[in-house]
Amino acid sequence: MLVHGLGGDGRTWDRLARRLTAAGRRVVAVDLRGHGRSARASSYRFSEFAADVAGLCEHLGFDTVDLVGHSLGGHTGSLVAQHQPGLVRRLVLEEAPMPLRESDPIPEIPAHRPTPAELWHATTSMVLNPRAVFSFDRSMTESVMFQFRTPNPVWWEQLPSMKSQTMLLRGVRRGSMVDPRLLTDALSLLPNGVVQEIPCGHSIHRDRSEHFAAAVMPFLTD
Repeated sequence: MLVHGLGGDGRTWDRLARRLTAAGRRVVAVDLRGHGRSARASSYRFSEFAADVAGLCEHLGFDTVDLVGHSLGGHTGSLVAQHQPGLVRRLVLEEAPMPLRESDPIPEIPAHRPTPAELWHATTSMVLNPRAVFSFDRSMTESVMFQFRTPNPVWWEQLPSMKSQTMLLRGVRRGSMVDPRLLTDALSLLPNGVVQEIPCGHSIHRDRSEHFAAAVMPFLTD
């Protein structure tokens, strides 16, 4: 189960989907509510994104899935794994911002000028898949950002009970949205967590697809 980030859609995973199907895996790439071919909604709570993904798994008759999520999709995947611990076998969280705790300051994401390679990948993605740009319900952006900036102690309390094997991917260049301090704290609470750091910004699977595949494919297919 592949879950895109804010403003994207399921086609962002085309390269990874081809690799996984070639390895004999069944792949479902979702369009979250308000994205791609999915309907717009009156509300865009994190819990609703997670319920949508879990509901799709139930509708398709999946008892167990491996879930890969980027950014918003990663946080959504973490909620699915927390709320239905028997459903998610392996979980990949690519550049998923860590929720804040009560005492945490709001992390500052340093602005950066995209590299020529990042500009090329972003532009070609938009040309190949303009639907993602035009279908995105931009009204959700403020809601999503507000939720990321609002402390969520329950998410932290539930980390030790997560059963899924979890890989956390962080870009180590400017543009990354993962606070390294929060990432370290999250890893200390996860019973089955590992971290991979990749020389990239926020969109690792798009801008460093080979690095991404080298980290994720063995984790999913061993």
